[in-house]
Amino acid sequence: MPLHALVYASQMAADLPAGRLEGLVQDAARFNQLAGVTGLLLFDGERFLQYLEGPEQGVHAAYGRVLAASSHVDILQLARGLVGTRLCPFWSMTRVDTERRDLGKVATADWNSFVRRGTAVRPTAVDHLDGIVARHRQQMRTPG
Repeated sequence: MPLHALVYASQMAADLPAGRLEGLVQDAARFNQLAGVTGLLLFDGERFLQYLEGPEQGVHAAYGRVLAASSHVDILQLARGLVGTRLCPFWSMTRVDTERRDLGKVATADWNSFVRRGTAVRPTAVDHLDGIVARHRQQMRTPG
């Protein structure tokens, strides 16, 4: 079965209550698990960038929920297409708090065909996202 991915950026709704975001992430994780979708949500305190991957119907259903949500505005799809392997096979959804600069790098880098070039050359969006995923996994393993 082909593996699809979709990534979008958006702005947090001004009226989103503090503390509501974690509940939304948990709800998305439950839905995504049933749909066979994995991914992550980057959040810099004002903006979101979400990466979804899985079967085409599952990704389509998850993105439909995104488009209907009142928790954010100005949704901009950055990329959609086929991928060879999952970037986030371990999370049906996880929130990663990140710096504005890092979210901006991921959002504005090359999403063309979800290519990885590595950090030796001009990193792609997936290269940047790989680094954030690796740091997040390490932080989750390190007792706080």
